[in-house]
Amino acid sequence: MSVAEPRRIVLFRHAKADWPPVSDHERPLAERGRLDAAAAGRKLADTGVAFGLALCSTAVRTRETWKLAVHEFPKRPKTVYEERIYEASPGELIALLNETPDDAQNVLLIGHNPGVQGLADILAGASEGDARERMTRRGFPAAAFAVLTFSGPWKSLEPGTATLADYWAPTE
Repeated sequence: MSVAEPRRIVLFRHAKADWPPVSDHERPLAERGRLDAAAAGRKLADTGVAFGLALCSTAVRTRETWKLAVHEFPKRPKTVYEERIYEASPGELIALLNETPDDAQNVLLIGHNPGVQGLADILAGASEGDARERMTRRGFPAAAFAVLTFSGPWKSLEPGTATLADYWAPTE
């Protein structure tokens, strides 16, 4: 694998969470969230992209989202549960992605808003088709994901260096 080959980053917001009387970090998915997480997993599997690494927040709702989504994949990528994703800013998420080993071609990051949406906006210096218009119109609702591409080593990922290749959100 060459670092000149396009890499893919999928920024995946956790599915809809419930609001029981627990700390924010411990909030589980709502029933709708469980359905949307599986649907997002099917949509990601349909892309045919082989993901080598998934970086998932340690929050209960992100772990549940990932568990339901990855069940739809033909092959499970290596998964790292990363505390730094919870409540991370776009800059903190870029710093985390910059640490990714270069042998990981395609990476999924399962996290939270506003960080995930902000990161998609900041990284995307260009857009394919109507992906940016759809993302701008829909925002980044629960279970939405953005697919970005870029070339080069992970340490070179910075604002404006990626292309927004696709965007998906569940129907409401």
